[in-house]
Amino acid sequence: MNDTAARSAPTASVLVIGNEILSGRTQDANLSYIAKGLAERGVRLMEARVIPDLADIIVATANELRAKYDYVFTTGGIGPTHDDITAECIARAFGVPLVLNEEIHSMMLKRYPPGGLNEARLRMAYTPEGASLVPNPIQGPPGFRMGNVFVMAGVPRIMQGMFDAIRHELNGGPPILSRTVNCPLAEGVVAKGLGAIQARYSDLDMGSYPTFGRGAPETNLVLRGTDRARLDDAEGEVIELVRSLGGKPTAL
Repeated sequence: MNDTAARSAPTASVLVIGNEILSGRTQDANLSYIAKGLAERGVRLMEARVIPDLADIIVATANELRAKYDYVFTTGGIGPTHDDITAECIARAFGVPLVLNEEIHSMMLKRYPPGGLNEARLRMAYTPEGASLVPNPIQGPPGFRMGNVFVMAGVPRIMQGMFDAIRHELNGGPPILSRTVNCPLAEGVVAKGLGAIQARYSDLDMGSYPTFGRGAPETNLVLRGTDRARLDDAEGEVIELVRSLGGKPTAL
């Protein structure tokens, strides 16, 4: 998109919190889901970071991102174990105390049998003072929102339910549309021609992504923008470029 459109579109960042992601034990499955959902709402995802379960880093990063972007989405660190410290860190970032949320507490008292709400589980009932809740339609306690920061679970199915529950609240712009053209050509073969097309369509974002999915070099050419007609025209030029280079284009 052009500079004017980019400046006017709401922006967002994703903050993935968890040592298990950084260690490689767990693969993040949340970023792509959030990115696609934001694009549908016309919100530009500008940055994603993965950080450890270290309080000072969480506080500093949350404060940096919430000052830079319209929305910040955090995933992970709101469970019952000792390293689930996201809630207390967001409270520190906003300069408010961490308090027992009576609404979550009441939910948990109804969920667990007498004696079942132990000290570890009760940790999940604490939120920063003044937080509003992010519904959890799957299982367990809700997430919460402080200002422009949405705090959600790390478990993909639960995170997706939380995100779907609040995405309608986001102030977005026109949906960000995309086109993908696959071609059996190496990235270097199409680079010059794609650059020329990009120069003619400065209001669109264009990228090339090499792949070897079928045992030979291929490239996916991706176009993104908010104007459907401009995307259609640019896609047509990309298809002709591929044909002119001896490749067979496939619109995905």
